[in-house]
Amino acid sequence: MRYIMTIFWSVVVSLAIAFVLSSMGGEPFVLSDGLLLAAILAVAAIILGDGILKEEKN
Repeated sequence: MRYIMTIFWSVVVSLAIAFVLSSMGGEPFVLSDGLLLAAILAVAAIILGDGILKEEKN
């Protein structure tokens, strides 16, 4: 469930970012660019959450 929510929010946030940046630049919105950014964000969040920033158990 944790991975599904990470992927969901990565898609939502990255599509919003891609839409705003393309609107500010006067360029057409390209869905594939937003989905590529979502994949990068999701992988980074999963790696950070499970590996690098994992809390140590006492």
